[in-house]
Amino acid sequence: MVKNTLISVISEEEKKGSVEFQVFRFTNKIRRLTSHLELHKKDYLSQRGLRKILGKRQRLLAYLAKKNRVRYKELIGLLSIRDTKIR
Repeated sequence: MVKNTLISVISEEEKKGSVEFQVFRFTNKIRRLTSHLELHKKDYLSQRGLRKILGKRQRLLAYLAKKNRVRYKELIGLLSIRDTKIR
């Protein structure tokens, strides 16, 4: 499973409070909420929660991109996330 392999890779190098682990957890929540919203289109509270989680993940990714661009690129590739325009 992807989760177990990623956790083992991250937990060896860093703790579970690391930016990479938080982005990974938010990505899993986003995917789960997206599949839920495909079935329940009028669930507006879940839509709001999804937008909040997307914003948090975007802020964490921006921080990681400024701090260490190599780790940012690796994480984007590992999680198959679209690269955002970060200056």
